[in-house]
Amino acid sequence: MASYVSAWIWSERFWLPENVTWADLERSPPGVEYPHARHLTCALPLAVVVFLFRLLFERLVAKPCANILHIQTGVRRQVQPNALLEKFYQSKTSPDHKHLEGLSKQLDWDLRKVQRWFRVRRDQDRPTTETKFCESLWRFTFYSGIFIYAVYNMWHSPWIWDTRQCWYNYPFQPMIQCQYYYYVAELAFYWSLMFSQFTDIQRKAAKLANYAKYQKLCDAQFVLFTLVFFITRLIIFPFWIIRSVLFESWEIIGPYQAWWVLNGLLLVLQVLHVFWFYLITCIAVKSIFKGKVSKDDRSDIESTTDEEINSNSSKKCK
Repeated sequence: MASYVSAWIWSERFWLPENVTWADLERSPPGVEYPHARHLTCALPLAVVVFLFRLLFERLVAKPCANILHIQTGVRRQVQPNALLEKFYQSKTSPDHKHLEGLSKQLDWDLRKVQRWFRVRRDQDRPTTETKFCESLWRFTFYSGIFIYAVYNMWHSPWIWDTRQCWYNYPFQPMIQCQYYYYVAELAFYWSLMFSQFTDIQRKAAKLANYAKYQKLCDAQFVLFTLVFFITRLIIFPFWIIRSVLFESWEIIGPYQAWWVLNGLLLVLQVLHVFWFYLITCIAVKSIFKGKVSKDDRSDIESTTDEEINSNSSKKCK
């Protein structure tokens, strides 16, 4: 059964062009090594190293930076201990009106008091600004480092400027060490996120300036981000990358089963790029009228204190 599943996953008819087998890739010329799937196995143990390094980075680098920028953890309001409400909270953090009324009757509490308890309890579980800053700084540092490495090592590669060379003699192309290290590092980084995906709060690099209350810097970074996104995702990606994979590969090596899947996924990704740029444009338009970058529609709702809610309620009553 296992051999059947393995043969199905690594089907030569699916992954390789016509008349090419896995055995052909094993017979490389002397001094030349072709890429193999087994070369990526080291990414998983390396992901553990990356995850541990991240913990040290956030503790020894990110938190001191947060202190320098006066980004503090903040003091959260604590709820009144209540076993019944805590047990219910573990199963449902935002109860509906019917459940709230039932809990109110069981505890002989005012309905608004029960609502306030759940609101404050949810606020306790929200990550602090310092936590979000540390996570953002880690991602910013990794992405910056890997980008600089890629540019430094691959800038002079001939296929960067002539994409047709990506397909000559495919898949019989020698493995280049700098490219190998780049892909393994990227894969290890994203594997490491598997360990922390349930606790991470995704933030962009511009969020660092936002957390530090540097509004002008935040606005400038947003403008830069918009320009870079437009150039890379709506110009370079479709007219340089997709064009090469879709047309040049067809001309040089011809289509095969994996070719259709790869191009289909790339086209889906391009549709997402258009949609994301639409959201970015909406934010930019709002910022023009408000004078600063408005709240990102893609971000989660930030915590709201009871005082703000009660204040708004009082204003409405008046």
